[in-house]
Amino acid sequence: MPQTADEPDAVAVRSWCSLALEALGREREAIDAINVYPVADGDTGTNLYLTVESAAAAVEAVFAAHETGTSVPSAADAVRAMAHGALIGARGNSGTILAQLLRGMAGVLAEGTGGDRMRLALDRAAAWAREAVAHPVEGTVLTVADRAAAAAGQAPPGADTAEVARAAYEGARTALDATPGQLPALARAGVVDAGGRGLVTLLGALVEAVSGRGPERPYEAPVPFVPAGGEDAECPAGDDGAGGGPAFEVIYLLEAGDEAVDRLRARLDALGDSLVVVGGDGLWNVHVHVDDAGAAVEAGVEAGRPYRIRITHFAADRDRARPEPAGRAVVVVVPGDGLAALCREAGATTVLARPGEPPASGELADAVRRAHAREVVLLPNDADLRHTAAAAAEQARAQGIRVAVIPTRAAVQGIAALAVHEPDRSFDEDVVAMTSAAGATRYAELAVAERQSWTTAGICQAGDVLGLIDGDVAVIGQDVPGTARKVLDRMLAAGGELVTLVLGENTPPALAEALEQHVRDGHLAVDTTTYRGGHQGAPLLIGVE
Repeated sequence: MPQTADEPDAVAVRSWCSLALEALGREREAIDAINVYPVADGDTGTNLYLTVESAAAAVEAVFAAHETGTSVPSAADAVRAMAHGALIGARGNSGTILAQLLRGMAGVLAEGTGGDRMRLALDRAAAWAREAVAHPVEGTVLTVADRAAAAAGQAPPGADTAEVARAAYEGARTALDATPGQLPALARAGVVDAGGRGLVTLLGALVEAVSGRGPERPYEAPVPFVPAGGEDAECPAGDDGAGGGPAFEVIYLLEAGDEAVDRLRARLDALGDSLVVVGGDGLWNVHVHVDDAGAAVEAGVEAGRPYRIRITHFAADRDRARPEPAGRAVVVVVPGDGLAALCREAGATTVLARPGEPPASGELADAVRRAHAREVVLLPNDADLRHTAAAAAEQARAQGIRVAVIPTRAAVQGIAALAVHEPDRSFDEDVVAMTSAAGATRYAELAVAERQSWTTAGICQAGDVLGLIDGDVAVIGQDVPGTARKVLDRMLAAGGELVTLVLGENTPPALAEALEQHVRDGHLAVDTTTYRGGHQGAPLLIGVE
């Protein structure tokens, strides 16, 4: 692939996201453990990880879009994707602020790179993050970002990107060590600010991405800090994280104009605290802690179109004993709402994978927790989700949940596994039986070619119907019925007892009837089962057991 002048910059952005995600993965639990402000809910490290995971996925999508062409992503494309991914995937107070930091940097770096641009990018990031917080508090990630930007500004004239990034890292590290002296909640706990520590981790990854080597002084937590007045020293006025606080955390994405968001800020500020609103150009991420979650959502409805609404009940975590978890549950990723209903009827917890929008590990981990069971079997139903499912399982295991990931590569394999699930068996026996059922199921799907391309079955033209068996193109046809018959014949040539057909939203029921008759005519001992898959992308999914 030919290179362009922009390629190293785009690759550096990609590398930064990858290195940051890897570093946060290592430090997630340690950062969670020191999370005492603004709410001691132990999730800052996890929220930062999930936010960066979304940013990294967006950058990877930009690179993937160029794999079949002759161009490569520009630095502008990469940094904008990074910022957009962080915005739509931001989690918690810390993740929302991080999204604004990245958005501020992206706005500068999209216009050019180099040491001077990096100084300006860090300065704008710190300023925009502070503006996004309704009531900024010193001793938090905002302070660390300010000091990082100031240190970057003190780098020698003519310093390159790596030198500026290194100066910012050192400034952030020094500022982080000072946070307990600025925020009594941290001093009482003997910790530095969790969000600030996460930012130091990200800046360390930036240094490595642009210079090829990590910081010379990796960060180590300081000796616990005790204020001069002792651990019972008075706190400054305002919320220091020590009190009970509001009952709910409310987060949602919002499509709205600037004026409507200004009014929303004022209304949410009157409803609660920890208000952070980030974004722009019509898309915003709203975060607030309130006692009336309904009012916070209603305010979003009045301002525009809120979606991806997440509500966490702090009071339930603090004051109520959780109900005893159930013995075992199954979490299934499904491509359409029809299969989601089918799996829910079978007792499974479902995650909908919309076309072009695969779930992130955080969404899968949430589903595992939502299943509220001591033991969970996770069926990703997509070969591309194997790493995502593994990451979700690790997050859930860290909370004491026993999770087994069965590497199902298609929805029909998940259906086969779910059909043999028996919660009364031992966990290991159940996993073995479900894995065997999935492995014994060959899978196929029909798709429509978008352009001329080479396939394992020859050259296809735009509009051709492709029959993929076990992930590879096996048949190229002109219409869905004819291609489906050829695919079935190839799959059943190796034997089979049960054919499963899953019809897409716009696929007529008559196709299923015709295919069932085709199977009966050629394979007397084979049964056929048909399901409506709903909006699943593919017109037809096929399984043969």
